[in-house]
Amino acid sequence: MTLSKIVEHIQSSQRFLVASHQSPDGDAIGSTLGLAIALKKMGKDVIAFNADGVPANLTFLPGVELVCTTLDDDARFDVGFLLDAGDLDRAGIDMKKHCDLLINIDHHPHSDFGDLCYVDTNSSATAILVHRLLQACDFTLDIDVAKPLYLGILDDTGSFRYSSANREAFSLAGQLIEIGIDPWDIASRLYESYPTSRMRLLGLVLNTLDVSSCGRYASVSMIQEFLTAAGATSEESDGFVNYARAVKGVEVALFIKEQPDSVYQISFRSRGSIDVATLARHLGGGGHHNAAGARIHAGSIEEARLVIYRHIDSLLN
Repeated sequence: MTLSKIVEHIQSSQRFLVASHQSPDGDAIGSTLGLAIALKKMGKDVIAFNADGVPANLTFLPGVELVCTTLDDDARFDVGFLLDAGDLDRAGIDMKKHCDLLINIDHHPHSDFGDLCYVDTNSSATAILVHRLLQACDFTLDIDVAKPLYLGILDDTGSFRYSSANREAFSLAGQLIEIGIDPWDIASRLYESYPTSRMRLLGLVLNTLDVSSCGRYASVSMIQEFLTAAGATSEESDGFVNYARAVKGVEVALFIKEQPDSVYQISFRSRGSIDVATLARHLGGGGHHNAAGARIHAGSIEEARLVIYRHIDSLLN
């Protein structure tokens, strides 16, 4: 029913805003570009928005020229789509101010905002939900739409390694390959086209590896000085949390990133037995069972680590 209502609004509207969350990952950008390109091909006026822009390793995707990082204060749209956000505030702009109708498409739990809300927590990626919507619109996918949707699925399933990689994800990936995408090309651009600065930054971050005495959780961390020393940007640290999870015996991994004004951004990953979304919500954040995030205020990165460790200890015990 929700999909049919969204289709009706697509058919009857002309001006669209397509946005996703700040600090975007592959699914956020892939979903945004897939939907934005498709709407353009339907003859609609479309602006794609991300407050932090498109990460450098994703700029090879078609449609990146549609993405802007600011909006005019008086910009108005018939319909606004917020994708993969989990929370309305993560858009980085006041979506309701700019859009007559707000549609939320997501696979995060507790994502219940919007005038229309299409959420499926069993979906491997928001890109899959966008594909369902385009199917409902009788839109015929081409290579320009297939590429970003495939990348979104690939990234959010960890190259189909995560437990979220279900039958629908594999099936849709196969359909997108049949359209003509090159899986190796996309994977190599996503995972094997890093700048030298990222590798230098990784070396500094790995040196901070801290494994708990029980061996069940571990952390890596990054202070602002690391960015200067490596000549890197903060976005180049995306995915570093997975190195802590790769330690044998670790069930919960975290990556602590120092931000300005004594703010620390925390990324959580779980092997599956621990619900890190619950942990993140205790700290004012959110996410999935196996991947979540939050921001906290602390006097130092050591203090931030201790605060989080206490929460993990209480969760494990």
